[in-house]
Amino acid sequence: MDEIIEEVVDAVTDMLGIEDHDDDRRINYVELNVTDIERAKSFYGEAFGWTFTDYGPEYCEFNDGKMKGGFALMKPEDVVLGGPLVVLYADDLEEVMSDITKAGGQISVPIFEFPGGKRFQFTDPEGYELAVWTKL
Repeated sequence: MDEIIEEVVDAVTDMLGIEDHDDDRRINYVELNVTDIERAKSFYGEAFGWTFTDYGPEYCEFNDGKMKGGFALMKPEDVVLGGPLVVLYADDLEEVMSDITKAGGQISVPIFEFPGGKRFQFTDPEGYELAVWTKL
């Protein structure tokens, strides 16, 4: 009976758009400071198929289908690169690598294997370095 109740609750919360509370203490939003929001949207839309919601001229939210984040407009002198490495997942590394370069990104570390997977790193047009990995 508890399983049925849990399934009904999950279905209703999904239908109403209520967020799951299992994300307590987990990363659920990432913001990237950019100097050109339209360029960032073009790159991530073309390379990864992300969708966007504009909240005025200085902020845009992205949605990768699972997680949301944002692009915040900054003056070039205020943008600080570096920090944590954001790692994306893809089933086909070679296809995503091609999409990234077509969209204007540059491969900074070619594909390499690690225990359980392989990945590569790239820089986007704003200069952020990210990685993409897949399972072996």
